[in-house]
Amino acid sequence: MSVLIVGSTALDSIKTPKAENPRLLGGSASHAAVAASFFAPVKLVGVVGNDFPARYVKLYRKHGIDLAGLQIEEGKTFHWSGEYEVNMNRRRTLATELGVFEKFTPSLPDTHKSTPYLLLANIAPALQHHVLDQMWKPKFVIADTMDLWLNIALEDLLRLLKRVDAFVLNDSEAHQLTQCDNTIEAARRIHKMGPRNVIIKKGEHGSLLSNREGLFLCPAYPLRKVVDPTGAGDSFVGGLMGHLASTRGPAEKNLRRAMIHGSVVASFCCEGFGLTRTTRVARRDIQRRVKELEALARF
Repeated sequence: MSVLIVGSTALDSIKTPKAENPRLLGGSASHAAVAASFFAPVKLVGVVGNDFPARYVKLYRKHGIDLAGLQIEEGKTFHWSGEYEVNMNRRRTLATELGVFEKFTPSLPDTHKSTPYLLLANIAPALQHHVLDQMWKPKFVIADTMDLWLNIALEDLLRLLKRVDAFVLNDSEAHQLTQCDNTIEAARRIHKMGPRNVIIKKGEHGSLLSNREGLFLCPAYPLRKVVDPTGAGDSFVGGLMGHLASTRGPAEKNLRRAMIHGSVVASFCCEGFGLTRTTRVARRDIQRRVKELEALARF
């Protein structure tokens, strides 16, 4: 089955202690769409300016991504610039230029409204609501978020949690949302807010799933060298959703294996700047790492 991904499409300028790369293809929807495309057909909804490089459009199409919902507006594409420290868990934003993204209102083509799997990538909760209002009974909906929306759009976010099947956030966001420092208890409290499935990302330490099947600890694929972690979280949830759409049966029964595949795709993302490494990966490379991760976690 196909996946609809709605989120930001951006140009990222990324600086690390060892290198600097300007205006790379980025944004939550871009990373998630490429990751999902390894497993299922993908439809992307986002907005870019008329300065958006044609080579990035070709890159989307190389991965078979349906761009009927990609809006091209007069103006500049959303641009983010950031710098990482030697410890890549720490970064600072140098510049954020919203451009055409500032007035982005997702408008779904009719062909997209019946897509069975919907990923609401990291955008404002009000926009995520707007997308849901246009959908025709999706089979499974995942919403991602970030700390910004907890600070400035909490009411909209809390309403959203009652409308989604799974909610994804990182551990610090889970603690902020629930006012609880224990991750397991935080997941329990988030369930009470609405979603049946809660996925808490823990960076290089993997992720936690909580649902009616119980708890599942998904390991991160161990890397000897991290080049750039930008987009890894979006790649994780995109890979997860793409693999989920490729499976049979109830989504909850397949979430654990889907998370393993998402974790592996995210590992490739970290090995290059932006999407430069992920877009060179083949499905057999993913399967090889999945088998390695299974062997590492078996006891």
